[in-house]
Amino acid sequence: MRTGSEPRTARSPLRLRLWLSLWGLLWTVGGAFAFASTGRTGWAIACGCLALVVTADLVMVVRHMRQGPHYQPGRDVPPYDPPRP
Repeated sequence: MRTGSEPRTARSPLRLRLWLSLWGLLWTVGGAFAFASTGRTGWAIACGCLALVVTADLVMVVRHMRQGPHYQPGRDVPPYDPPRP
């Protein structure tokens, strides 16, 4: 009998986060170049800062993907301490 609330076939969303980060990086760098070429410095700086945040997220996602799977307890180990009466 399962005591946790997680689904039986849970998967890590790291690959989806990787692709979304790459997509976001493409748009933020493109936006920074487009705004810089049209003379809108404030928007270009905002897109550049957002590109730095997306790059940091991308680095963390790649790092977690390279670490590989971590220890997961078996079905007999609940994900939390059971309530005490």
